[in-house]
Amino acid sequence: MKLNLDIKVPSSQEWLAAVLDDFDSFLQDHADCERKASAMAMSFVAKYPDRTEIIPELIETAIEELEHFQRVYEIMQSRGITLQHSIGEDPYAKALVSLCHSGINERFLDRLLIASVLETRGAERFKMIADAQQDEDMFRFYKELWTSEAKHGHIFVKMALLYFDKDQVYERLEWWLDRESEVIQNLEIRAALH
Repeated sequence: MKLNLDIKVPSSQEWLAAVLDDFDSFLQDHADCERKASAMAMSFVAKYPDRTEIIPELIETAIEELEHFQRVYEIMQSRGITLQHSIGEDPYAKALVSLCHSGINERFLDRLLIASVLETRGAERFKMIADAQQDEDMFRFYKELWTSEAKHGHIFVKMALLYFDKDQVYERLEWWLDRESEVIQNLEIRAALH
């Protein structure tokens, strides 16, 4: 059963064109995003060790995201692309996180729902990239990623529902999807996942 909600504003064809026109830069950003996604899942483990019900799934998610990083890195190596010395700031994620509540429980809920929104947007964009691929291996890779990200979007909502009332979770998720729509429409278009 799908628990996450769909994003409200589709990514533009201009964004896809920017990615396809500078795929090497996109791969560098994609690698960074996978590293950050793995670290984010583990940060939940570090910050909320008392939330034992979600720790196994967080660890599994972190490992899966790290495996995605490994695969992107292998593609980068095959194309002679190097990792950047530092991971750049993600204006999309930064804009969303800046809207989090500050209370302990409220922030926990917000961070779970932001993670769901990030993964859901990633799934939508990976599907667009998969569909635009001419190379069968790259199509399969991005199709696999899109299904994985969609699953992660579901997982973070499932985690929220373990600790918060269903109405509270979905009311806040709806609010986040409205904010995400505003953020995504105001972002500079670049060869990056977000």
